[in-house]
Amino acid sequence: MAILQYNEIKPGKFIVHDGEPYEVIDSHVARTQMRKPQNQTKLRSMLSGRVISVSFHAADKANEADIDKKPIKFVYANKGEFVFCEVTDPSKRFNLSETIIGPGTKFLKSNILVDALIFTDDEDESKIIGVKLPIKIDYKVKEAPPAVKGNTAQGANKDVILENGLVVQTPLFINEGDIVLVNTDSGEYVGRSEKN
Repeated sequence: MAILQYNEIKPGKFIVHDGEPYEVIDSHVARTQMRKPQNQTKLRSMLSGRVISVSFHAADKANEADIDKKPIKFVYANKGEFVFCEVTDPSKRFNLSETIIGPGTKFLKSNILVDALIFTDDEDESKIIGVKLPIKIDYKVKEAPPAVKGNTAQGANKDVILENGLVVQTPLFINEGDIVLVNTDSGEYVGRSEKN
C-alpha cells in the first residue's frame, strides 16, 4: 500500500479512511494567509455509497487502498439486482447491488465488459466494492423522432431513446437504428459509432 501526502489525495484515487475504502471524487488544496494549506476533499464510501467531506492538513497522510481490477461481463438486470458473470466462464454468475455499481447502472447493457474493483482488506479478504465503466459506450438508437424542418432554435438537438432505455440528446440527423457513442461520465452524446 502506497502512502499519499495530503496534496496527492486527488479525484480518481482510492484511499483507506477509518478502515474503509473511499474513492476521492473531489479535492481542493486551499492556502489561506494565516493557516497552513489543507486539502478539502469529498470521499465516496465504496461500501455504503455515502459521500463525506474530509480535510487533510499538510502533516496528514493517507494509505492508498489496495484495489485490483478484473474484467467482468454484465448479463441482465431484474428488480434491482444486476447479474454479472466472469468473462472466461459465463456459468459463474453473481449479483451486484445498485449501491456497489453506483450511478453507472443506467449505462449498463447486455454483454458489456466492465472492470470490477476488488478491495483486499487487512485480513486478506477480497470483495467487489465497485464497478468501473468504459469512458465511451456505443448504443443502438431504439426510438428517434423525425427531424422537424426549421427546428434549429434550440441548438438542433432531439431526445432519442437508446437500446437500454437511456434518453440522450443528439443532433437532428440521428435516426432509429443508428449506433451512437455516449460518454459515461457526463451522460452526453459524443458522436456516431464506427460500427454504423
